[in-house]
Amino acid sequence: FLMPGADFRPYTRLMVDPTQAAFKKDWLKSVNEDRRMSDRVTPEHAEKMLEAARTNFDDIFVEAFRKAGYEIVTTPGPDVLRVSTAVINLYVNAPDTMSAGRSYSYTMEAGEATLVIEVRDSMTGALMGRVLDRRMTRGAGRLQMTTSVSNQAEFRSLFRQWADIAAKGLDELKAQSPVPADLQPKQKL
Repeated sequence: FLMPGADFRPYTRLMVDPTQAAFKKDWLKSVNEDRRMSDRVTPEHAEKMLEAARTNFDDIFVEAFRKAGYEIVTTPGPDVLRVSTAVINLYVNAPDTMSAGRSYSYTMEAGEATLVIEVRDSMTGALMGRVLDRRMTRGAGRLQMTTSVSNQAEFRSLFRQWADIAAKGLDELKAQSPVPADLQPKQKL
């Protein structure tokens, strides 16, 4: 979604809100259905996974925009675009609970998630654009042993892909601004 008439040219700095993260509805129940009691994902472990997703995404997202030449700030201003991000519907196929005993999980990819980005004018709060993008992680293309390290690496790779797309997208929006006032759904800029 782009607000018709939105002009992204004045924005040279970004104010990035902390990322929100949420599992897919009933993920915890679903992932625990076929697990032994000692190998189940606890709510505490699930919360640690969400915190890792938030932290990893924040770090990668800010780094991508800095590389693209944007200054990251903490206060509103006339040239500051406020960016809110969320990683939702997170589904980890085989979370590693690091339980005692020998148990191995094999997957083609770590899982999937949906990215939500909202951009607003930092002074007025006016919504200028919203993006939703659902993707699966890019596994090795074959079955591989799944661990907490491999899961984190695959999701970090997905987050990097999203961050790079977002940084390039903002540059493209600036180059093509202002958005046509008579913008129609599915119309290309």
